[in-house]
Amino acid sequence: MKKILIATALIGSLVACKNEPKEQEKKETPETALAPVSDEVLETAVIYEANIRQYSEEGSFEAFTRDIPQLRELGVKVIWLMPVYPISSTKSKGSLGSYYAITDYTKVNPEFGTLEDFRKLVKTAHDNGIYVILDWVANHTGWDHVWVEEHPEYYTRDEEGNIIDPVNPETGESWDWTDVADLNYDNKDMRQEMIKDMLYWIEEEDIDGYRCDVAHQVPVDFWEDAAARLREVKPVFMLAEAEQPELLENAFDMQYAWEGHHIMNEIAQGKMTVKDWDAYIAKNDSILEPDDIFMNFTSNHDENSWNGTVFERMGDAAATFAAMTYVIPGMPLIYSGQEYDMDKRLLFFEKDTIIRKKGKFYPLYEKLGKLKNTGKALNGGKKAASYLRLDSSDNEKILAFAREKDGDRIVFIANLSDVPLEFTVEAEGDYTDYMSGDKITLEPGTPCNYAPWEYHILVGE
Repeated sequence: MKKILIATALIGSLVACKNEPKEQEKKETPETALAPVSDEVLETAVIYEANIRQYSEEGSFEAFTRDIPQLRELGVKVIWLMPVYPISSTKSKGSLGSYYAITDYTKVNPEFGTLEDFRKLVKTAHDNGIYVILDWVANHTGWDHVWVEEHPEYYTRDEEGNIIDPVNPETGESWDWTDVADLNYDNKDMRQEMIKDMLYWIEEEDIDGYRCDVAHQVPVDFWEDAAARLREVKPVFMLAEAEQPELLENAFDMQYAWEGHHIMNEIAQGKMTVKDWDAYIAKNDSILEPDDIFMNFTSNHDENSWNGTVFERMGDAAATFAAMTYVIPGMPLIYSGQEYDMDKRLLFFEKDTIIRKKGKFYPLYEKLGKLKNTGKALNGGKKAASYLRLDSSDNEKILAFAREKDGDRIVFIANLSDVPLEFTVEAEGDYTDYMSGDKITLEPGTPCNYAPWEYHILVGE
């Protein structure tokens, strides 16, 4: 594989273009439409994971739609909707069940509203220059899906012919996802039905791509076939819940930075150091292609519900690592509620509610989003800005690097430890501290004094 310039960020402006009327009378066709998602858009994008059930007291499409213009203030260019489909009641968990136990891939969950409500959400996003991708669960269905009765051959079965829930391929033991039935990708007819259902949302509802659940558990050749078929209709953005480079070759645009996320958690907890981060970056440099994109995050629905809030996992370092997700190579994610300093684990199978009250993190994400959207030095798509590690007098605790593209330059310096430090950094030049507006001159050998978890984003002049 070609070596990656350790860089990824994002560029682009969203351009509206004329759209020919569709041959459908069931929904209004706007005179103008958002231009299809492009590589240029991905360079400067922030992605937002929307948990519709928990976002508001109503838990509805309509309530979330009202706040979409506000997401634009945060620099969001892609909304990822957690599964919006009807939920199976057979073998369900909790009183409401899991979003990921789907009964019909081509309908919306009445808990959230109507199809017209969903269409209004998509149109509002597009009107605000934001793309919408759906969470697609191709590995399994709920037990109430029509395929269970009509096409049992679409599923994995045991020696007695009973459909089974998904199992760990390494051990053969159940993952304890007992509320879902495992699909059999040896069945070619099932594959075609799955692609047909994916095409529905692209062709009929004008969505812009998919975040694909446990993508590594589904054969790569299926994703390649599906992506090719979708892209015959229009350009789409494909995000894999995986860290599997072969998925990025022909099917997906972006994958999760799971390992990077875990390293951030470990550094915050004092179990790893900046040297572990450097090793992670070096490894990616050797195995990834220049146009591979990582999604960087401090939380998501799995982390929040099962492993703890960002404050439980990262403590006083939460803001520092939030900033890091914007300035390191890749695309940053905001999970519903993070912009409101959410400090609770959201229930997964029951109704819960995010308290939408602005505190410390909303203005932080707003400022970081503006920097991500507007400068080339943080480009993180397929033509990313460069990443250059800067040496310091304490490379175990101080992370310092420069990002640069087309003359734009940003330097990031952070004390990734829980103790105050005096150190020097091998960097020079005149900069503006992005957060404070102060003018900074860097010279090699000049002492710096940083409090625990203190960081600075310096914009070159």
